[in-house]
Amino acid sequence: MIEARDLEVWAGYLLDHSLGGLTGGDRVMIKGEAVCWPLISVLERRVVEAGAVPDVCLVPPNNERGRVWSATVARHGSSAQLERVPEWHLHRYESMTKYVEVLGAEDPAGFMGLTAEQSQAMAAADRPFATIRLSKPWVITLFPTPAGAAGEGMALEDYERFIVAASTTDPRPLLEAEEKLAPVIDRGSRLEIITEHPEQRRQLRLELDISLGRAVMSHGLRNFPDGEIFTSPDARSAEGEIYLDLPVTYGGTDIQGIHLRFAGGRIVEHGARVGAGQLAAIIGTDDGSHRLGEVALGMNPGLDRVLKHPLFVEKVGGTLHIAIGASYDQCFVEDPGAEDGIARIAELAASGALNRSAQHVDIVADFRAGGCGREVRVDGLRLAPRNGLWEVAG
Repeated sequence: MIEARDLEVWAGYLLDHSLGGLTGGDRVMIKGEAVCWPLISVLERRVVEAGAVPDVCLVPPNNERGRVWSATVARHGSSAQLERVPEWHLHRYESMTKYVEVLGAEDPAGFMGLTAEQSQAMAAADRPFATIRLSKPWVITLFPTPAGAAGEGMALEDYERFIVAASTTDPRPLLEAEEKLAPVIDRGSRLEIITEHPEQRRQLRLELDISLGRAVMSHGLRNFPDGEIFTSPDARSAEGEIYLDLPVTYGGTDIQGIHLRFAGGRIVEHGARVGAGQLAAIIGTDDGSHRLGEVALGMNPGLDRVLKHPLFVEKVGGTLHIAIGASYDQCFVEDPGAEDGIARIAELAASGALNRSAQHVDIVADFRAGGCGREVRVDGLRLAPRNGLWEVAG
């Protein structure tokens, strides 16, 4: 049982720190399944107390993350039906000013088992609404549910304790460590990632051009808990191979032991020890899902246990993750909504440097002792994890 005071602290961080506070003019969408109601209800009350208007969007248990369509529609609907998104759905997203998503599923099996074509069609239908959400202040958090605990192989009490502790810890101290590393990425041109394939016993090298991007420091403003520093590489630039050893869950299916080979920026070969079919479906979604949209360093030393959920595994201090799919606009311009920012984004998207895709799926390599990660360099300068934080080696 989660203590009421912990829910209040948690909600306070989400609304005051992550979203920067509320005004009377705000309309805040709060999205999540009914199993997450203990936190959703506190968020709703605090939005009202701040003078804003809450829009509670309860997600059915067969719908992963409240996509525009459920798994039932994806399984049994035609492509023509999937294209007929109700106009009110678009209006609902356009009218909100801020967004809180509470992850946590009652039954992940409800949205598992889709074919590659069904998953791709559902992702494509949802992408316009994800784009609207990403254009406004937003934050995502994870509520501990019995199904989540079972998926991690943990007792519910231990799972709750771990997530609540991470979600009620002040994220602001993370900024100090990230500020030391951001200038290295901002000035950098070439990023080299060296990993080792455990079965093939050989080292793999992936090179990315990061000269067009900027470092974004993530300390509780978009994900909570948080702790990463990320950028978007030139989507045309990836060359080489990479192995990613840590497990992640996507669509209720585990994926682990991922091997990717790139040529001319595109994934030309892929495989996974677990979940190879799900990985293939992700990559096959559209042209952009054959490229990378993000590279990031996990910077949270407090997450000392690896969970499969992407919100947690990608933040573990001493990890590195890349994302298959869409780039982040804010990695290329400081204000994507400004006139010059809009023009620059359009220019980069037209050139192919900024990647567009219905997917954005994070996959993670462990650079701590015992992991597959071997070395990370920015223009020859070596970065290494120390006590859960990445820093310039030496």
